[in-house]
Amino acid sequence: MSVLFLLISALVLIYFGLGGAVAAVIMAVATLFGMYEDHWHILSILFGGAGLALAIVLVMPGNLRRDKLSRPLLGWVKGRLPALSDTEAEALKSGSVDWDGELFSGRPDWSRLLNTTHAHLTEKEQAFVDGPVDTLCGMLDDWQITNELYDLPREAWDFIRQEGFFGLVIPEEFGGKGFSATAHSEVVMKISTRSVSAAVTVMVPNSLGPGELLMHYGTDEQKQHYLPRLAKGEEIPCFALTSPVAGSDAGAIPDKGIVCRGQWNGEEVLGLKVTWNKRYITLAPVATLIGLAIKVYDPEGLMGGDEDLGVTCVMIPHDLDGVHHGARHLPMNTVFMNGPTWGEDVFIPLSQVIGGEGMVGQGWTMLLECLSIGRSISLPALGTGAGKLASLTTGAYAGIREQFGRSISHFEGVQEAMEPIAGYTYMMDAARLLTSGMLDRGVRPAVPSAVLKYRNTDLMRKVINNAMDVVAGRGVITGPRNFLARAYQAVPIGITVEGANILTRSLMIFGQGAIRCHPYIVQEIEAAGMDDEREAVNAFDDVFYTHMAHTTRNGLRTFVLGLSQGWLEPVPGRGGLQRYYRQLARFASAFAVLTDVTLLTIGGGLKARQRLSGRMADCLVALYYASAIIKQWHEEGYPEDNRSVVEWGLQRCLFDFQTSMKALVENFPVKALRWPLKVLVFPTGARLSPPDDRLGERVALSIVRDGPMRERIVRGVYRPEKQNDPVGRVLHAYRLANETRDTRDRLNDAIRKTDPDELQDIEMLMAHQRDELVDWAIDKNYVREDEREALLEALGALYDVIRVDAFDGDAIRSLAECATGKLREIERP
Repeated sequence: MSVLFLLISALVLIYFGLGGAVAAVIMAVATLFGMYEDHWHILSILFGGAGLALAIVLVMPGNLRRDKLSRPLLGWVKGRLPALSDTEAEALKSGSVDWDGELFSGRPDWSRLLNTTHAHLTEKEQAFVDGPVDTLCGMLDDWQITNELYDLPREAWDFIRQEGFFGLVIPEEFGGKGFSATAHSEVVMKISTRSVSAAVTVMVPNSLGPGELLMHYGTDEQKQHYLPRLAKGEEIPCFALTSPVAGSDAGAIPDKGIVCRGQWNGEEVLGLKVTWNKRYITLAPVATLIGLAIKVYDPEGLMGGDEDLGVTCVMIPHDLDGVHHGARHLPMNTVFMNGPTWGEDVFIPLSQVIGGEGMVGQGWTMLLECLSIGRSISLPALGTGAGKLASLTTGAYAGIREQFGRSISHFEGVQEAMEPIAGYTYMMDAARLLTSGMLDRGVRPAVPSAVLKYRNTDLMRKVINNAMDVVAGRGVITGPRNFLARAYQAVPIGITVEGANILTRSLMIFGQGAIRCHPYIVQEIEAAGMDDEREAVNAFDDVFYTHMAHTTRNGLRTFVLGLSQGWLEPVPGRGGLQRYYRQLARFASAFAVLTDVTLLTIGGGLKARQRLSGRMADCLVALYYASAIIKQWHEEGYPEDNRSVVEWGLQRCLFDFQTSMKALVENFPVKALRWPLKVLVFPTGARLSPPDDRLGERVALSIVRDGPMRERIVRGVYRPEKQNDPVGRVLHAYRLANETRDTRDRLNDAIRKTDPDELQDIEMLMAHQRDELVDWAIDKNYVREDEREALLEALGALYDVIRVDAFDGDAIRSLAECATGKLREIERP
């Protein structure tokens, strides 16, 4: 009994996070009580006393613990901790931890999530979104841009410069707008619902590029010279990182700068002779200021240090001798300016290093800091914009498109496709705003930015594919009427750029997050890397036992919450979301346990276990997006109109977590741990289900029926008023269809009741002679005479919506002849 009572007291203490002298006293009392219950039997005294002595050594720091336990443990742990490359070590130093750290802790503090300042726009920012952004969108004709001009119209370029679109985030003191990250995201999102090419043109100078780097790291002279010029569009920037042979491995870039002396503005100065070959660089064909990531070498020791000085960020004026630019890539028929840039032995002074001479070799840290900003805004905004556009147009189209006398939105198969369009769009928007809110609070969210980029672009793919299924033939015919084609073609771009999704999911999210966000791992890695053994042992001793208690506590919580389905966890009561909070608490604890088990058993081999790290990434994604949904609904005051889409998103996230975690446990690399982990995480089985059909139907129809939920989901989308516009045409027909719904229902009911012998004639009237059809309905008293004009206008608009483009054969042959031989390839890229 002494051993049993000791064990029980230890587990209770661990569960509630108690340690030190208090824990020692409680365990001693429990052990003595057990000895008393055993009538002071010699075996009880021996085993209980030995166990108590060991427990006290573990909970009470001292020389005995450090010398006899910590020292040998440190040697063993060194072999288990993942080895970090130089670039990975730099990555850990950059960025900051926010809500992602709470999720990795295993016990997220929901009050912290709900009470943090959320994303919002100032009056000035909202006025810009409602004014100049709408004006720019009205200038853009996507068919003309992508099939006639292969560029934005000149008036749009001029307007972008004049209205400061290139300086959204540059401070006002330098001539910029000084907007928040949320405003930047809103601007890009709205423009993307009109033209992906225009959205990319605007977003790149405001995310990763010389402007962002100069604001954070530039010298006063560099800021004073370049930032006003960038804000006004007098300089067009690009930033070139990707090299043909390095791909996503930025640490392997071959582009270099050799320290030397050379001529600059008539004077001999110390500088760099730069050689580079970059591709996939947005705005490179028109850039006047080329930002580069290169490796700097000082073979002659002119800077008085090592020969290999490391990755460095520099600025190259486009008009220097040896600079090559102007060639273009054509990314999937989106025509934003993208292309290669290369140069050979181009001399620049050290004053062209971003941050000046003192920042030579600091480029990787600079890039990591700014990448987390860009990845948090640009592509997630594009993904959300695509979802909102699909919800706006496909929901309207499904509502007005009729087959067999019924709206296709009533067909369950169509609803099954529309359900994730609405649900995923709300999820993308919630996660976008949660993350931009972090940026506005000064957080540099390295892990959330990777989560958001990966998941929003992946959900963009799912949403657009489903929208194409619903729109069907109307969506696959190229032409100025098509409102989905460009978003569909742009999907692979979002998936690929700013860190390809396979890389981001399988290596970055969990690989970096497990170390960066873990409450103790970084301290243990630092202790293991110390040169002074005694200092290392002391540092390791301070953290290791706390880490073990943390892991044990999460293991106990995971099992207990799994048995109770989370009912023993205290959770917030607002919004009626208690059951979701409980499951999220349970799964967060399980995620933390699997993180520790993975690091302990796989350690340095984690990089090679990309299926495992990918599934762990998917688990983190589910937790993060569920948190974002809760936060968004909380900030909006828990409107009941949106409950269906909120609960759909939470159920989807929880089911996705369960699916990924189940696959992870069943395929865990250490086979002996599979069954214990399954019992720990799923003690009563994997019992959660995806959203049911009734909830799915409500969510699907939320973007069909005009109302608060549809308005919330499509909030921020650009809505053209022109009836000859691809989107405006659909919205016009949708408005008329809603206004004449009762009349059309009576007409369709009459057609269904028509004698079969007469039905064929009626169908011919429906297709070709709407006037005669309405006359027939009036004659049969199904429609009133005063409803005639409105019904005819609506029927004309509905027919116009289903029309597709057709092109004259001779014109297409002329176009082909014109294009033949006009595209000349270049060899360098």
